[in-house]
Amino acid sequence: MKTAGDLRQVLQRLNGRGYKGYQSLKGIYDLGEFVLFIDHVQADPFAPPSRIRLRISQEKAAFPAELYQVRPREIGLRDYLARQVSQAIKKHSRGRRGTGKSGLIYIPQPGQEILERSSIVVTRNYVEARLGVGLPAYGRRIAAPQAEEIFFGEIPRIVEAALRWKNVDHQECRRHVETAEDADSLRNQLQERGLVAFIADGALLPRASGIDPRPLSRERAVLFESPPSLRVTLTVPHRGPVTGMGVPQGITLIVGGGYHGKSTLLDALAQGVYNHRPGDGREYVVTDAQAVKIRAEDGRRIEQVDISPFITNLPFGEDTSAFSTEDASGSTSQAANIIEALEAGARVLLIDEDTSATNFMIRDHRMQELVAKDKEPITPFIDKVRLLFQDYGVSTVLVLGGSGDYFDVADRVIWMVEYRPQDVTERARQIAEKYRAERRPEGGESFGRLTPRVPLPEGIDPRRGKKPVKIKADGLESIQFGYQEIDLTAVEQVVDRCQVRALGDAVYYARKYMDGQRTLRQVITKVMTDLQTHGLDVLSPFPHGEYAAFRSLELAAALNRLRTFTCRQRR
Repeated sequence: MKTAGDLRQVLQRLNGRGYKGYQSLKGIYDLGEFVLFIDHVQADPFAPPSRIRLRISQEKAAFPAELYQVRPREIGLRDYLARQVSQAIKKHSRGRRGTGKSGLIYIPQPGQEILERSSIVVTRNYVEARLGVGLPAYGRRIAAPQAEEIFFGEIPRIVEAALRWKNVDHQECRRHVETAEDADSLRNQLQERGLVAFIADGALLPRASGIDPRPLSRERAVLFESPPSLRVTLTVPHRGPVTGMGVPQGITLIVGGGYHGKSTLLDALAQGVYNHRPGDGREYVVTDAQAVKIRAEDGRRIEQVDISPFITNLPFGEDTSAFSTEDASGSTSQAANIIEALEAGARVLLIDEDTSATNFMIRDHRMQELVAKDKEPITPFIDKVRLLFQDYGVSTVLVLGGSGDYFDVADRVIWMVEYRPQDVTERARQIAEKYRAERRPEGGESFGRLTPRVPLPEGIDPRRGKKPVKIKADGLESIQFGYQEIDLTAVEQVVDRCQVRALGDAVYYARKYMDGQRTLRQVITKVMTDLQTHGLDVLSPFPHGEYAAFRSLELAAALNRLRTFTCRQRR
């Protein structure tokens, strides 16, 4: 291991030389209070920042073992420390200076969710932060004095401020960790209590805006309050008893007028698959971990999906039991999205009629009279939702404002009035009894078969030009995968750019398990098991600081949206 003196000597020797001289910095340096790993050096000042790691021994960091010995607490601590490092960078770094990314010190900024992140590693032996650093230059000449300032001034101050227990807010840190553990505890109790979700009384659901996930100010928000008939109390390790609304398994409708909070509640349930930071307002809003938001997705590619539970008898005899298209319609895309989610293990479907295909959701009596069933390929969701729960135990939460026919199949109806929920199940049943629907059920006696698919490795090709692997995250909405783009616009439960980066590499990693025999679900299970066992680093040949954990459902969604993805059915 090299010393701090070695690093200073190299930098002084490089001053004013061409930028490629920075390559000689790669290595491990003992800087006294911590160890510096320079893993990758950027090719020029405009390239992505160089990758470094800062490792401080637990003897010096001194974080209590109780904060990381249990996995939910460890994830909470790592998330908290990522936020602390980010704040310390803002305070102690001078920022960009020189050409391109010169002087930049970077760690991915966490959002409202508490996620497992690769940017921070905590073990019983050390704490490690993984950063990007723009090595300074003027033009393409090395600016060694500025580099020395970063390595011997700014970075040590960041380590001291953020990675030592004595310098962080103990109460704030424990609250962050305990909030994550409490949320996990709530989520783990859902199935045994016959619930798919729980929203605590006093939760603040509305967000600042459609593009700002931070909470709306409490002065402007209506805090959540459960209707008495749905109120349950769950007990968690740190807060103790928590009272709120339990959403039962089965079919739940969320109804009400426009702008009264229907979609706000559904969005909170969709994000309830994640834990949230203290102060978010949704800390005690949790949803079954296998809940998935479903919508129509015009134009997406579909590969060998058995959509026959919903769509059959297409014109010209096109087979829907192994349906493929390069340009799906609203109804075929929504059908495929449901089937693919079920294939990946979804237990709860979350659907908003505003983002659904109308002809997929309902076919009323008058339309049935005009267009006979043998001339209509689509079996609407209303005729399958009950069978889906009956045959496969999959629940549905549906936001609805336009069709009371769904009262006939609902187990529970929640009416949102000025952001306040009311249980109107009995009233809805009375209305359904008084005004009997004239439409005829078209779903048959069972939901239909779920046909597994076997993915083929030749469909996973990340090559681009001379590069054998070219994978790049583009915000929250897409992944550049070789020459292809994976469009994640409709995959609404992806919340962090680091998840997108990890998903892109996970698509490639999954290829190793595609042997022509394993089903897609088996392949995904293998990948997720590796992540649980070895951590996010398994996705990369080198230590990576820009990953965040994702779910199997999002990995399946990414694979299904890769336009070169190929598979065969296992019947």
